[in-house]
Amino acid sequence: MMIDYPYQQERRFFLLAGPCVVEDESLPMRIAETLQALTRRYAIPFVFKASYRKANRSRLDSFTGIGDEKALRVLERVRAELGVPVVTDIHQTEEAAMAAEVADILQIPAFLCRQTDLLVAAAKTGRVVNIKKGQFLSGESMGFAVEKVRQSGNDKVMLTERGSMFGYQDLVVDYRNIPVMQRFGVPVVLDVTHSLQQPNQSCGVTGGKPELIGVMAKAGIAAGADGIFMETHPDPAHAKSDGANMLPLSQVEPLLQQLVALREALGS
Repeated sequence: MMIDYPYQQERRFFLLAGPCVVEDESLPMRIAETLQALTRRYAIPFVFKASYRKANRSRLDSFTGIGDEKALRVLERVRAELGVPVVTDIHQTEEAAMAAEVADILQIPAFLCRQTDLLVAAAKTGRVVNIKKGQFLSGESMGFAVEKVRQSGNDKVMLTERGSMFGYQDLVVDYRNIPVMQRFGVPVVLDVTHSLQQPNQSCGVTGGKPELIGVMAKAGIAAGADGIFMETHPDPAHAKSDGANMLPLSQVEPLLQQLVALREALGS
């Protein structure tokens, strides 16, 4: 199953959601099944998200994954058995072709959004390329990243807003970036969990403000975001990556109810 690209003509928002990383061989399937049931209930196009490996960790002893091949097979199983499209991150050019075998969308992490070789490699797979806006860049500057993908022969590209650095340990979202980046003719997603990270903590573990996820998501829908990205986990306190800014899986449904009602009220 492929995602309806670039987005649903009815202008419904789509959802990219799942755990931060493939933690084991069973949890991703359980999360994906729950999210699939919820998004079907509310007629929300759904893409399952999980990184097969985490490359950008603060400490050497931080969890990075269960092994690339094993994690990719987990994602392949989710895609095949549930019939849902999958998005995962890539960090180096040689990962693009490998990840494209199981993922419908290749995601470029925010820190790497200017890496020309990585963008070109992702583009050449023919998969949708989701580029996260760097925490150090304006919305306007992301037009150059879009053009790198397009000039490499792939017009299936979208952008994700995930906040800008505010001091050393906080992020702030400029919602003007949503319409600004939409002017490039691409869908724009709001990452409502990473936007609430508190990076660079002295302990070497990223913090967050998950209690504001609902506020962030509703503001994004009001600003016209085409999609919402969120990380969710049944037990964020024991998640192996980014637990401090994840939405508990049990809280996803009431948030989706609110977002659907808000989009309908806006009439878009």
